[in-house]
Amino acid sequence: MAVYENREAFIPYRRTDIIKLCLQDGQLNAADAEKFLDFCQILSAYYHFRFHKTLEIIKDNYVPFNPNGDVQPLTQPTFDQYDEMESKVVDAFNHILERANYILLPESIVQQALGNKSLIDLKTDVDFEDFEHFCCYSQGDIDTKISRKKFFFWQEEKTINILERIVLLIKFKEAAYFRAKKVKIENLNFTPGKIYVYFYKNIPKLDIDLLFPNVVTSMTWKDRLLFGIPAIGAAVPLVLKALPNLLLLITAILLVFNASSLVESLDVEQDKIRNVMPILVATLSLGIALGGFAFKQYTNYKNKKIKFQKDVTDTLFFKNLANNASVFQMLIDIAEEEECKEIILVYYHLLTSPTPLNPKQLDSRIETWMERKLGIRINFDIHGPLNNLEDIRGKVITNAEQADIAPEMPLLTYDNEGFCHVLPLEDARAVIDYVWDNAFLYNGIAF
Repeated sequence: MAVYENREAFIPYRRTDIIKLCLQDGQLNAADAEKFLDFCQILSAYYHFRFHKTLEIIKDNYVPFNPNGDVQPLTQPTFDQYDEMESKVVDAFNHILERANYILLPESIVQQALGNKSLIDLKTDVDFEDFEHFCCYSQGDIDTKISRKKFFFWQEEKTINILERIVLLIKFKEAAYFRAKKVKIENLNFTPGKIYVYFYKNIPKLDIDLLFPNVVTSMTWKDRLLFGIPAIGAAVPLVLKALPNLLLLITAILLVFNASSLVESLDVEQDKIRNVMPILVATLSLGIALGGFAFKQYTNYKNKKIKFQKDVTDTLFFKNLANNASVFQMLIDIAEEEECKEIILVYYHLLTSPTPLNPKQLDSRIETWMERKLGIRINFDIHGPLNNLEDIRGKVITNAEQADIAPEMPLLTYDNEGFCHVLPLEDARAVIDYVWDNAFLYNGIAF
């Protein structure tokens, strides 16, 4: 069972489930329930329209930075346009993640992962100087217990810190930077100057570093010892066995340099020294023995490295939710859902509360209601939906003659004591319907 340490603003239920929960609460009669359902449907349609406009802006500006792009702009952007387009993509990314109730992870958390290991026993290194922009967001910081195979049939139970969702945006520096580092561009696992976006699930917090395209992996000291000690053990008998041939070869070399005194100290038979064939045989056998041993050790190292890469691939392949342009599509949908769920909850509780509520009281009421109804504890983001309800303004038109003279009114207002008040259902439905009917006349966008 997962244990949640900290409450988050994310609501882990669909918008339709939240609406159904409100309707099943018993606070609305049949007529009002129908009006409330209409209100929610038009509100959802309006926010879908707004976030669609945001997505179109991202798609237009992400074109020159998409590493998997299959379309080209009619004209290449100038340097100023290029920088402006980059800023729009990064700003939109940050804004959408905040709307989706994701939490910004500081760089220190990622740096901590470089010095520790969780599920994959690897030594890693990430050069943050390669990045022009770096943003990392997460949702669902939990502790969970896992079982791992340790030796043969022995299972080890371990508690690890998991991020249920993690989103990463990386803008790499241009090619000139990497050429200055004497790095071959064709050997890189990424394209300089592009923006990479990744969306993963259930990643151990100490394995975040494995998500970076420029991560460099190597063996830990433990693996090096396990690799080196057997190699030394295998090399000792090989060297002892090859020692006579090695001595013969050294003696022959000393004779070439007229070092007779040293030759006599080695106590090698003179007839073997004068005969060239034993020397050639000794050289050949020594080369084959040492070369074969070196090749075997190199093969062992390569196999170990392949195993490391397989561990990383197995860990990330089945946890990848989306990459690059497709990430924005998913995040827009999540942000849209969160925005609507929050507004619906705020409006419903202000509508059904027997007494006026200020923002703090409303926040507490919603959190208590969610825990009682669903058994979850959330840190509800009260200010966002209150601002949204206050910004939604429209006209209540009862006949055509009032269309031009009727004043626009917000869905939410505050009195002098700071209490929140929302329009009754009939008027609220009329206002949101007016806003939706005039949605294409609005120039505002969702960020």
